[in-house]
Amino acid sequence: MAGDLGWRVGPDGGRPQGRTCAHIELLSAPEPLLPSVSARPVGCADCLSRGWSWVRLRRCVTCGHVGCCDSSRGRHAHDHHVRSGHPVVLSLASDEDWAWCFIDEVFLVPSGHDGSGRGGRQPR
Repeated sequence: MAGDLGWRVGPDGGRPQGRTCAHIELLSAPEPLLPSVSARPVGCADCLSRGWSWVRLRRCVTCGHVGCCDSSRGRHAHDHHVRSGHPVVLSLASDEDWAWCFIDEVFLVPSGHDGSGRGGRQPR
């Protein structure tokens, strides 16, 4: 998948150009936890345990934890980052092709990607 292409900081109209990410190498690790068709999660386990719904899912690149996005009631992907310190999540939405670094507050997109795959969705 996109992990073979490498990653770069994506454009973000609301932030200055030239930003960097100190954690981008997590996406290029030998066995990154990138989504695969056979490993699609059922949903956000934290939301499921509470009977809540979610908007979109994010996967922690460090440990594989799947949580819901900031537009969801539980914001469990962000909560996981706060509790664990793991910096990067990958969007699992089929119409999104990006990752987000909570620490550096930047979108990460596959190299050669124009950044338009965010589809106007809220990062995280």
